[in-house]
Amino acid sequence: MAETTVNIRGTGATPLSAALSPGGALLALDLGTTTGFGLRGGDGAITSGTAEFRLDRWQSGGMRFLRFKNWLTEIKHQAGGIDLVVYEQVRRHAGVDASHAYGGWLAILTAWCDHHGIAYQGVPVGTIKRFIAGKGNADKTAVIAAIRARGFNPTDDNEADALAILLWATETQGGVR
Repeated sequence: MAETTVNIRGTGATPLSAALSPGGALLALDLGTTTGFGLRGGDGAITSGTAEFRLDRWQSGGMRFLRFKNWLTEIKHQAGGIDLVVYEQVRRHAGVDASHAYGGWLAILTAWCDHHGIAYQGVPVGTIKRFIAGKGNADKTAVIAAIRARGFNPTDDNEADALAILLWATETQGGVR
């Protein structure tokens, strides 16, 4: 029988603002079947894009989550390590299937971060939109336009959201400023 252990981080835990060291890597994610990502490397360079985790007709339902977990490890390896992961914290979904899928992405992400000792933080959708577009209920086109005004060229709203999260995390030091 396997032993069960619960590790509770006490007062010695690193505050998220401290995890945003100038030389550290930060990964921002807009979780979903098409996951948007923004990565600020240790050198300050920003890379962004999307990753697809759609199932084909021959795959079981859990394969998308296994591919997501492997993708996270690949990103970590390519970045030379990740100090902080910041993701869009969605509290309202269009339907039950979307809610269940988001729960799966979040479970894999948080378990992966805990396994690798990486700090993580969810940021409410309204906080991200207010930061980047000036309105907490800004639509997708407003977020994309605001990201383009900052000099980026996102391919879709998933990448734009990830870049907005990345900029929020770096410019506010994880909400401290």
